[in-house]
Amino acid sequence: MLNRRRSDRSDRNHSSHETSLIARGTVIRGDLRFSGALHLDGRIEGSVLGEGEDAVFTLSEHGHVHGEIHVPQAVINGHVTGDVNVSVRLELAPQACIDGDLRYHTMEMAAGAQVNGRISRQAGDTPRELPAPDAELDEAMPA
Repeated sequence: MLNRRRSDRSDRNHSSHETSLIARGTVIRGDLRFSGALHLDGRIEGSVLGEGEDAVFTLSEHGHVHGEIHVPQAVINGHVTGDVNVSVRLELAPQACIDGDLRYHTMEMAAGAQVNGRISRQAGDTPRELPAPDAELDEAMPA
């Protein structure tokens, strides 16, 4: 009975945090879709598409992507030739090099990271508007 509870817990945790690894020396030609977490030490020649709000893409210092990246969360420490779109959180580590445009919502960038392209922040929430001032207060305040 105790063993069953442990395995149930580990199955739940394992399914929500599965990690795929593409090893150094591996080359994938074509688009790659993933859910959960993807750690890339190799090379992808095509688009990388993360499915689900919890998808996390990690590009090591040995990794290369030659194509677009569309993911909710990313940690980049390798080389990307193409546009990068991160809808939730992006971390650029010291050896990161992006040759393309970068769109992000929240970003942390270490010293040494490079972006050779345009950088723009994606608006996640609708802009907040302040209420209009009361007309009575405007009249009572001296100019």
